[in-house]
Amino acid sequence: MTTVVKIGGARAVDPAGALADVATLTEERDESVAVVHGGSTAVDETLERLGIEPEYVETPSGVVGRFTDAETMEVFEMVFGHLNTQLVAGLQSQGVDAVGLNGVDGKLLYGPRKSAVRVLEDGTRKIRRGDHSGTIKQVNADLLETLFADGYTPVASPPMAGMDDDEVVPVNTDADRSAAHIAGAVEATLVLLTDVEGIYADPDDPETLIESVETGEEWAALEDAAEGFMERKVMAIEEAIEGGAEEVVVADANADDPILSALDGGGTHVHASALSEAASGHADTTEDSQ
Repeated sequence: MTTVVKIGGARAVDPAGALADVATLTEERDESVAVVHGGSTAVDETLERLGIEPEYVETPSGVVGRFTDAETMEVFEMVFGHLNTQLVAGLQSQGVDAVGLNGVDGKLLYGPRKSAVRVLEDGTRKIRRGDHSGTIKQVNADLLETLFADGYTPVASPPMAGMDDDEVVPVNTDADRSAAHIAGAVEATLVLLTDVEGIYADPDDPETLIESVETGEEWAALEDAAEGFMERKVMAIEEAIEGGAEEVVVADANADDPILSALDGGGTHVHASALSEAASGHADTTEDSQ
């Protein structure tokens, strides 16, 4: 069994429990695990200490994301490198033979750079240029499988290797979606750890946790329920399953044994069958309308 675990970058997320669970899975159960981490909160805090205002933009579709100019990209590389090293050291302290990577290493995460992005400002659609972000099109699964075969636990993060004309440059990409592409490429179960228990039917009510999504109707309800940062989680779920993952779990990073409890049924479990049924239903509807 292979598991990809994404450890969130929110300030409220403590990675200690997740690192202990990775040790249990790799050292006691002899399973393959890849860790992917975020770090946007740490990037924002570092920018603010440097007197730079973090900038977020909204796309015409309503998704909010970071605008990464050249100066922000330098801070991004520095901060993510530091976080990666800290997680690798934490895993090695647990007896895990961890190896730190970013998406540029071995072109682990590879795709075109997006230097211009469409944004919505004051109700007007505009083009912003000078962005350093990218769209993942390829994952070097062979690199990951080689590390697994040799007993290593990869710890990966953005930036990704962005193709800009004939040059490869480091560019920003979303950590959830990075984890999704990696999980799909190695056909793993993806566990997205965050600072809440999972996805709620009512985003303001933890008592409405959606525990399992197995049908097209349940998938549609999940999409409707996702608000704010959960919208990106749902995008990542879809990309992971479309890429080859059989199951994605969104669960609480601060729970006792967060990864183990997620794999044992905690959090929100989305199964590949839900997307298959949703896609089939969409196809049937399209045929009926013709």
